[in-house]
Amino acid sequence: MRSRLHLVALLAGLCLLAACTNQFGAGFAELPADRGWQPLPIGDWVLNDGIEPRTIVYCPREHCAHQAIAALISFDGKRADEMERALASDPARLAREFAKPTTPPKPDKTKAKSTAPKDTAPKSTTSVSRYDEDGAKGLLVEIRAKDAAGKHAATAIVYGRDAGKLTIAVAVSDEADRARSYARSAWNSR
Repeated sequence: MRSRLHLVALLAGLCLLAACTNQFGAGFAELPADRGWQPLPIGDWVLNDGIEPRTIVYCPREHCAHQAIAALISFDGKRADEMERALASDPARLAREFAKPTTPPKPDKTKAKSTAPKDTAPKSTTSVSRYDEDGAKGLLVEIRAKDAAGKHAATAIVYGRDAGKLTIAVAVSDEADRARSYARSAWNSR
């Protein structure tokens, strides 16, 4: 699904471009620096037309018991409509799309071709659920490893329209309640 790939690419691009600039975002009042949250540099760059990165903060392991990242991004025009449609899609379909690898595995040319079937089963389970967040819509994506107890990640997305723009708060953490709390904190800072 292109919309999932756009979201993944957006978040990856946001992190990569954040490292390339010398200006820092304002941070979030509810995720303060004195509790370990560090604003990352986002400056005045624009990833694509119609996308406005506002703030991104990160809490590294040395400062926080649970690493996490939170961001606030706005979209306008056609981009806003596309992103809103993607976020409103069927949760089961979103779960399937999140579970797909973003890049296909590269063939190993050093090994002889094998006729044995390859293990193509997903190595994780993904669930997507919806929730309401103070007049906004929420989406929670949870991914759990099938082969290792305790490996878990959650992404919470809170979104809604403000003055014609689609504003999205995103948070990633190791636990669903934390991700939702951090996304709510980013949303409250809009």
